[in-house]
Amino acid sequence: MTDRYMQVLYKSAGWIVLALLTFCSCKNDFETINALTSELKLPDLTGYDVEIVYHDSGMMQGRIITPELNRYDRVEEPYIEFPQGLKVYFYDGDLDVESYIQANYAIFNQKTELWEARNNVVAENLFTGEKLETDQLFWDQENRAVYSEKFSKITNKDGVFYGEDGFDANEDLTQLTLKGARGTAYVSEGQAN
Repeated sequence: MTDRYMQVLYKSAGWIVLALLTFCSCKNDFETINALTSELKLPDLTGYDVEIVYHDSGMMQGRIITPELNRYDRVEEPYIEFPQGLKVYFYDGDLDVESYIQANYAIFNQKTELWEARNNVVAENLFTGEKLETDQLFWDQENRAVYSEKFSKITNKDGVFYGEDGFDANEDLTQLTLKGARGTAYVSEGQAN
């Protein structure tokens, strides 16, 4: 065999090997991409600057305002995420804002009906002036309970109270128990004796 023939053979073999490697590489890349995208949990629905209004018997009960909402339906436990936080307003019978809650992040588990609000959570009743501040808050809709295991501060007409280990309460916060309680109570002159 001539040197020229050997050069052509080596070049041809080189191109064949390169083509096979490229083909196999593409196959692996497609497999990798498919594996990665199947593991990604992309939302089924995304909305920006969303406002949700809740009505009962034709009366507005509440309104949620959020910069971003992501809904995940194709997971074992479907949920709605509010990655940029939310503000929820609750209305009385005259359609006046009675109270609100806001947080920098929230998530709602649709199956268990459990809300979790995190990061700078503030809830305030505008009629009574009661205010709750904590870093994490759970609202169990099914059991009509609100609770936290994080430091919580409650301010009302009687003083400022702290739950070092959170609190347990009913849904409207009328029956509340602080865990690891301490605080400062306001006492008027008539009550001092």
